[in-house]
Amino acid sequence: MKITTGLAVLGLACAASVANAADNLTVYSYRQAFLIDPILADFTKETGIKVDVVFSKKGIAERMMREGRLSPADVVLTSDFSRLMELADKNLVAPVASDALSANIPQEYRSPENDWYALTMRVRNVYSSKDRLGKLDLDYEDLADPKYAGKICTRSGKHPYNISLVASMIAHHGEADAKAWLQGLKSNLARKPQGNDRAQVKAVKEGLCDIAIGNSYYLGKMLQDPKQVPWAEAVYINFPNQDNRGSHINVSGMALAKHSPNKDNAIKLMEYLSGDKAQQAYAEINFEYPIKADVAPSELVASWGEFKADKLPVFKLAEYHEAAVKLLDEVKFDL
Repeated sequence: MKITTGLAVLGLACAASVANAADNLTVYSYRQAFLIDPILADFTKETGIKVDVVFSKKGIAERMMREGRLSPADVVLTSDFSRLMELADKNLVAPVASDALSANIPQEYRSPENDWYALTMRVRNVYSSKDRLGKLDLDYEDLADPKYAGKICTRSGKHPYNISLVASMIAHHGEADAKAWLQGLKSNLARKPQGNDRAQVKAVKEGLCDIAIGNSYYLGKMLQDPKQVPWAEAVYINFPNQDNRGSHINVSGMALAKHSPNKDNAIKLMEYLSGDKAQQAYAEINFEYPIKADVAPSELVASWGEFKADKLPVFKLAEYHEAAVKLLDEVKFDL
């Protein structure tokens, strides 16, 4: 009788262990904890599914390749499109068929194979000095105009945000014209490409240049930092190409890991991240544009005005990624 009881207890313990494992998820995230942790905490509260997160600034694809079929990763969160492309190119993600994801995420912001989905949008804006230039109505193409000689600051051309912009120029104009544009832009730089997007706005404040290229959400982040508020208040945020194709869009995103041990719950998380509550959190916490069309941006972001987005499907940028890097090398953009 004691043996039977012992086996029964052991069986219950094993069942509980399996149940607990089934209620866990592992997320590999390029996105930072201040943004992701509150969203995942709400997901756990609503579903009872516990989420463990591995945060990293780089190397997630390499880690997953080393781990192979034994990888614990269920969902990967990325901070830009190039990371999504890397995961797909290295065959580290799996397609997801989900009515909720299809309804929440526009077609131009997901993979044709459904093996990655965008979560938020950010615009590649042009910032202008309030004192020296004022608000601008311009196109990206205008950044190569000699009238802006010595007036433009930007981070490295090889940063994913700028590679994506160059790829969009190739998509719209072809390699030859995109190369000529890059050469003109380089000729107009006030200094060698350096620093991050915020550093470009700081340079405008300090008078080193009059124009800065940077993502939209950094303006919101600067306005949260007392030391950086003067930088943000020194510029106007401009949305290029409003009279034609619209402003260039980059995205953050997510993908189901190829060897996810908890696929069903992983898809539940992906659907949750595309839903109203999580989309609003992205908008309020990090000043990004929600990917779900009926979720409003934050009050601050909305105050920057409405804009027209380039409708070029984001996955098309992948086709021109290598060509963009090649052109940046050919014009020696960072040198």
